[in-house]
Amino acid sequence: MIFRFAAYEVDLVRQELRRDGIVMSIEPQVFDVLAYLVQHHDRIVSKDELLETVWKGRIVSDAALNSRISAARRAVGDDGTAQALIRTVHKRGFRFVQDVQVGEVALSAEIREFSAGQIASQDAPTLAPAVAPAEPLPLPNKPSIAVLPFQNMSGDPEQEYFADGLTEDIITGLSQQQWFFVIARNSSFTYKGEAGDVRQIAGQLGVRYILEGSVRKSASRVRVTGQLIDAALGTHLWAERYDRELSDIFELQDEITTRVVGSVSPQILIAEAARVRRKTPQIIEAWDLVMQALPYMWRMTTEDHGRAQDLLLEAIALDPEYAHAYALLGWTYVTMFNLDTGRPIHEFTERALDAGTRAVELDDQEPWAQLVLGLAHARRRHPKPALLHLSRAIELNPNFALGHAGLGYGLAAGGQPQRGLEALEQAHRLSPRDPFLAIYAPTVRYMALFALGRYEEAISVCRATIARHPKHAGAWRLLTVSLALLGKIEEAQAALKQTLALQPDLSLSHVENNNIYADPADRERFRQGLIKAGLNR
Repeated sequence: MIFRFAAYEVDLVRQELRRDGIVMSIEPQVFDVLAYLVQHHDRIVSKDELLETVWKGRIVSDAALNSRISAARRAVGDDGTAQALIRTVHKRGFRFVQDVQVGEVALSAEIREFSAGQIASQDAPTLAPAVAPAEPLPLPNKPSIAVLPFQNMSGDPEQEYFADGLTEDIITGLSQQQWFFVIARNSSFTYKGEAGDVRQIAGQLGVRYILEGSVRKSASRVRVTGQLIDAALGTHLWAERYDRELSDIFELQDEITTRVVGSVSPQILIAEAARVRRKTPQIIEAWDLVMQALPYMWRMTTEDHGRAQDLLLEAIALDPEYAHAYALLGWTYVTMFNLDTGRPIHEFTERALDAGTRAVELDDQEPWAQLVLGLAHARRRHPKPALLHLSRAIELNPNFALGHAGLGYGLAAGGQPQRGLEALEQAHRLSPRDPFLAIYAPTVRYMALFALGRYEEAISVCRATIARHPKHAGAWRLLTVSLALLGKIEEAQAALKQTLALQPDLSLSHVENNNIYADPADRERFRQGLIKAGLNR
């Protein structure tokens, strides 16, 4: 979309601010603040909503926020005295007060193809890219690394998933080395296709080392190049080229992992770090199908999840002992808790539980399986097994960003909401640019805020979530009850209408049988909110 006011245009596709057709220089974070205010020019945007949308809920000082607002004003010829375009509403937030015209961008053929639903391997959920931190993040107290998406050199766009899959498996191998701090897959993949400066990328992600490379696949052969860079010194630690049979792909992944560990921390016993603690599939075609499923898995639509499930089930049919395929299948059921499926949530809970249980039976060292089991138990209001499995997922992979976010979910649902928010902060540090966390993390946050009785903040998080993902049923549910409990009945009634359109089976008995909160007092507050909003069945 494109938004026009006065002589200015805010182009969301190209991430550009233009004046009289000329592109203006503007910092990415300032652009995001301006774009969000312009998009929501019909209402006041609260401070908490801006923080949740632009900073993903991270703690930001008032001075930092005010400086971005001031920069946004300057970018469009406004200032804090005149406030002709961006007005500060005392104790309520900010509002863009200029008339805005909304239109569509004249898209290139490539972007039109993407918008029509063509799957690109780098696709994350269907939302705007996560915003990079304004200041370089501090380095952790152990070797820190980001693996950038390996380039597909095959000359065949259809092989893009293969390069992405190899990258993801290398990230998994490094992540399970407890002496490393490894940036999660979703943040690394936001740099896909970009020719960025490694020092700048390292600063944005808060790491010292960058691993990058390329993949060329042809018939049964694969060539992989890799290079490890010390971004702090701007030096190459090693570079290597591997020519292998495709059937040796798993040994190749382990070899690259070992070389990284040996180059970064030579005092670590290489033999101890050499093998990934995960059972590899017995059939290479099954692994290939899982790699094809991943881009669909990260997109938050019912149709894409259905496609991922088809591919994962096909992989399982080829290799019935492929634990990782079962675990990812369970994850797709977990994420469907909040999609507009029109089907009862308990159906997905049971399917997630079944898939996670089978994955753990096949490989109890599989972190994704432990995550799925933990979240399924959390949905069934069984906090003890939920926290046991979620903690185990992090123990197996300390760098598992979604594992930390999942632990936050379990804690928020299980009566420990403040600890849930703390777990969420660790997830953000491990994946500071993660577009998937932009959807998943707010779910954890609004759950915890509701449990803490902080309804205004919960409403801001829900609104920001819905603005990015309008069919997020969970956000609509909690928005409804929070508005009602604050006495904003008309708004709550409108939110309830949207909620019922996404979840037709919602009822008061549903709250008792399926609501996630283990504490009866939390469930009763949720129930009272629905009653106040007008639900009477």
